[in-house]
Amino acid sequence: MLNSLIRFIFFDVFTSAAYEVFYFKGGIRMTTAKTSGNLAKFLIYSLIGIIMFFVPITIAGKSTIPIDHIVGVIRKFPSFTDIYGLIIVVCGALLPFVTGTFKKSIANVIFSLLGLFGLVAAAMVYFGFGPQIIVDKETAPYIFRIIVIPVVIIVPIGSVFLSFIVSYGLMEYIGVLLEPIMRPIWRTPGRSAVDAVASFVGSYSLALLVTNRVYKEGLYTTKEAAIIATGFSTVSATFMIIVAKTLGLMDHWNLFFWATCVITFIVSAITARFYPLSRFPDTYYNNMEPAEATKKALLAPGESRFGKAYEVAMETVATAPSLKESVISNLKDGIRLSLNIGATIMGIGTLALIVANHTMFFDIVGYIFYPVLALLGVPEASLLAKGAAAGFAEMYIPAILSKESILLVKFVVAVVSISEILFLDGSIPCILATDIPLSMKDLIIIWIERVFLSFLFAIPLAYLLFG
Repeated sequence: MLNSLIRFIFFDVFTSAAYEVFYFKGGIRMTTAKTSGNLAKFLIYSLIGIIMFFVPITIAGKSTIPIDHIVGVIRKFPSFTDIYGLIIVVCGALLPFVTGTFKKSIANVIFSLLGLFGLVAAAMVYFGFGPQIIVDKETAPYIFRIIVIPVVIIVPIGSVFLSFIVSYGLMEYIGVLLEPIMRPIWRTPGRSAVDAVASFVGSYSLALLVTNRVYKEGLYTTKEAAIIATGFSTVSATFMIIVAKTLGLMDHWNLFFWATCVITFIVSAITARFYPLSRFPDTYYNNMEPAEATKKALLAPGESRFGKAYEVAMETVATAPSLKESVISNLKDGIRLSLNIGATIMGIGTLALIVANHTMFFDIVGYIFYPVLALLGVPEASLLAKGAAAGFAEMYIPAILSKESILLVKFVVAVVSISEILFLDGSIPCILATDIPLSMKDLIIIWIERVFLSFLFAIPLAYLLFG
């Protein structure tokens, strides 16, 4: 089958003959002259996206993925980046009050107020005034220049190149191929693989929007939607770059990325079988009947899975917008996401660092993880426990607390900070804003489960790699 696929790709791309051929065992019939353009677009655009997100390139002695190189060039102009970061934070903090969205719920009120605090903290950093507890170089200035500015730069840039991965068939192709393993392992339909990939190459917010829409259309049951929202809606590859850079792991980028992917989804498979996810009903939104489209993922008798994947991918390419339209749309989404998260990251991050550096709060909360960490014999167990607790507030805090640790500890921190998925200044408010009936209690329990399980997998792997 692989030989057939390879023969098909090269024959179709490099031949312009207008005659019909059969490929794959399933017998998909298509005219070469009509499909070569779509196939070429699928291959070329997907390759560009893969290179931009996943292929390290060495430039001026620095080896990292191309997107990070672009951000590095922009950050060579600190005056511009500081002003840009401040504008994003100010606009993002004021936006909920201008649009009135802060009134939607208690959670919106709280996060909007935290955004205003972020605005004040960012202004203090930029203009050089304020109490020492905030403007100390390890507090608000660190959050602003090391976390917020790279994030609000890299998200729009990543969104531009996201077009090459999400708009021209690659995600659909992967989704069909992974369908046979999704149901038995994660208890979700094959199409949920697209949600998972959307988070890693896009963002948890976009993936959650997709999940919620699909759920309301009757394509996911309540249980499936809850599993997907809490198990697949992790931060994107672009956010993972920030964590890796903070902890000095860019030299091990591919190792870190793929290890995190594997551990995250293993943990998701396990938590799907634990309370509270196990108790959610296998019924559809508002007790509606399942959509007809739920039956379309099934293969026809004798149909090849590669053939089906190719067919779905080509259908996506054929109906996809132009590259210009896709880039503009994704850029708008990236800017919008930057506005939504910039101020809250600044506010929650600054507040969390103040609490972490000047109180025992996270030390106390971290005690729930300490016995397992001590039992596993991991170095700096108390720091890891504290970082895990702080990660519930903001996923970057564990990285900040551990930036001077040994490589083994840094790797564990990086993996767990991503694998835990749930954090207060990002995924949790997005989940609560959907129609999926997950409560704050559910999310706290799932977060604790995910942290424990992530440690159990990440620590042995870290010992194997760096011990």
